[in-house]
Amino acid sequence: MSDPVHTRTPAPGLTAREVAERVARGEVNDVPVRSSRSTADIVRANVFTRFNAIIGVLFLIILVVGPIQDGLFGFVIVANTAIGIFQELRAKKTLDSLALIGEVRPTVRRDGAPVAVHTGQIVLGDLIELGPGDKCVVDGEVAEADGLEIDESLLTGEADPVLKRPGDPVMSGSFVVAGNGAFTATKVGRQAYAAQLAEEASRFTLVHSELRTGISQILKFVTWMMVPAALGLIISQLVVQGHDWREAVRRMVAGIVPMVPEGLVLLTSVAFAIGVIRLGRQQCLVQELPAIEGLARVDTVCLDKTGTLTEGGMDVSELRVLPGARADETYVRQVLGALGESDPRPNASLQAIIDAYPDGSGWRCTAALPFSSARKYSGAALDGPGAESGNWLLGAPDVLLPEGDTALTEIEQLNAQGLRVLLLARTARELDDPQVAQGAHPTALVVLEQRLRSDAADTLRYFAEQNVAAKVISGDNAVSVGAVAAKLALPGADAPVDARRLPAEREAMAEVLDRGAVFGRVTPQQKRDMVGALQSRGHTVAMTGDGVNDVLALKDADIGVSMGSGSEATRAVAQIVLLNNSFATLPSVVAEGRRVIGNITRVATLFLTKTVYSVLLAILVVCTRVPYPFLPRHLTLLSTLTIGVPAFFLALAPNKERAKPHFVRRVMRYAIPSGLIAGTATFVAYVLARAHYAGQDGALAAETSAATLTLFLVSLWVLAIIARPYTWWRVALVLAMGAGFLIVLLTPWLQRFFALRLVGDTMPWAAVGIAVAAAGVLELAWRWVGRRWPA
Repeated sequence: MSDPVHTRTPAPGLTAREVAERVARGEVNDVPVRSSRSTADIVRANVFTRFNAIIGVLFLIILVVGPIQDGLFGFVIVANTAIGIFQELRAKKTLDSLALIGEVRPTVRRDGAPVAVHTGQIVLGDLIELGPGDKCVVDGEVAEADGLEIDESLLTGEADPVLKRPGDPVMSGSFVVAGNGAFTATKVGRQAYAAQLAEEASRFTLVHSELRTGISQILKFVTWMMVPAALGLIISQLVVQGHDWREAVRRMVAGIVPMVPEGLVLLTSVAFAIGVIRLGRQQCLVQELPAIEGLARVDTVCLDKTGTLTEGGMDVSELRVLPGARADETYVRQVLGALGESDPRPNASLQAIIDAYPDGSGWRCTAALPFSSARKYSGAALDGPGAESGNWLLGAPDVLLPEGDTALTEIEQLNAQGLRVLLLARTARELDDPQVAQGAHPTALVVLEQRLRSDAADTLRYFAEQNVAAKVISGDNAVSVGAVAAKLALPGADAPVDARRLPAEREAMAEVLDRGAVFGRVTPQQKRDMVGALQSRGHTVAMTGDGVNDVLALKDADIGVSMGSGSEATRAVAQIVLLNNSFATLPSVVAEGRRVIGNITRVATLFLTKTVYSVLLAILVVCTRVPYPFLPRHLTLLSTLTIGVPAFFLALAPNKERAKPHFVRRVMRYAIPSGLIAGTATFVAYVLARAHYAGQDGALAAETSAATLTLFLVSLWVLAIIARPYTWWRVALVLAMGAGFLIVLLTPWLQRFFALRLVGDTMPWAAVGIAVAAAGVLELAWRWVGRRWPA
């Protein structure tokens, strides 16, 4: 219970001269707050990778043994890395600019006047004002407190708000849930309690991402496959080609390079980065990049009604003085006006009352009880004209009135129309009495009309079409919330649930949550418990909100979404901030996530098909003790035309497929059979070519060319399968890659550069025939896999 404190003369704060002196001494809150990785971090992450190191060493080897065309793969890696750095820097610029737009500037008192400053401009000794939803950005000591309650749960884990009085400590990272006040900064910069935590929480982070986790697992698996295959290949080629060690080294490098899925991590980063840029254009700040993916995987979205389904503002539509109130409407209007003046930081409901009844003249507030989401009411001790005084409460009727009160029937009828109703009641108890609401005498009903967001219905319909369950969780009356949800055609809105009757046991609560769609009279702690109960059922939960009462639930949800106009505390813990305050932006975030997940799954299959056939070819070469069929330049050409270029376009293409779990399984179930078929077909063509060209001059070059033709055609067919369903540009992409290879075969200087020359008619047509047969087997294998292991 909040302790009302009488109004006192506010302290003036520091003077401009005192601020300048502290700045000169370096007593400034200079903790750098970043919304994204630094430029150095981006460059380091893209350049210094395990596979870049492997490719770099192999590139240096080729530079020694030559020729330069066999080192083309090194230049491809440089280009890929440069693209990755460029796109991430673009995303960083977008993130930083959006973070600057969304940055909240705390209010400090200087020279007796409140001034909004950047957090980095706070100095030691500054007097910082606090109101509901404000986050404490530095450590300090309370100087003024008017029912000030601070939630320190994000730091200490203690769920209950702490009542603060002058002299009490304030920790950075905590936030105000009720009341007003001010505190003096005693520790700034890196000395503050939560400075390091705040810096880490505010910068670019990699939260759990199934894509990133899956790709890491795949890369570990690939590394373990590469090591024995590469060692066997090195030994085999040096033994077999002992008379020409340079040729042996070149073919050994050719066998190792395609095992590395070097572009997979790059394209994932680029896809995320471009998603950030696209969403940034819609004023959506993605504070943690994988949140784009996370929202696409969500199957349950919990919505706070106020500020999400409805606009923040409200209008007083009616004032009803209750029978037996011993007061007329004029008197009630003045009391409401005085209550409005008693709160320097009114919430949306009280602001509507202030707008409707601005005249509280003749009344004086001597003590105040600030509104709290846990209490559901506020209060004030008022001295009226003619030495009249009294204690008044304003809040939820079903909280202030006992069950069975006759006024509740009338209130239920108003709630059923989607109207919000507040009760003005007089109490004989003191405001600091824990039972202050007991025996309160009802005086009047204030009927508020909420403004529905014009885009809310379409957004809810979108989630319903995508089989994402929407749960409206609100602190308002359940019937009123249900009526609002019904206007938006939310399924299940006709059966609202009063959260005060929810079972406390998690499993039982989850059962009720699965059945219901609208929940009213939910406390902040209950919101958190409800998110946990849904997660215990295997649901991936997103939580949207803008008020300080949503912070705990936003923090625990898989994805937290805050409105830009929401409290500083909600924006600090959310992964996604809708700076335009539009709930309708969420489908765009979902769409971006689906694009990233669906497209990376496609291109991962391409990259890993190459890895599988490369390992298989290495094993077959080692076992049969024959020269490796390719030079590095051949596989650079094949990788560019069948993987590199098309993967870039496919990774950034529109994709509306629903996000599905088990990324690794879905990729490998196609990549393994595709790689095995491609590798087997290529080796068969190579063996036939060795028999056909045996004893001829330039036999190895002719054998390599035949094998290259087979591998290209099979890989092109894998690309054609992955590109489905076809659109005009996908068909054009596949045809363009085929045309590119044809140009190489028909252009004399490109033939010489890539060492490709088809000799005679028999073997080239045999290579084509083998590729056609392999394509048929591929089609059968993909259909069988799809039936055997459906996604």
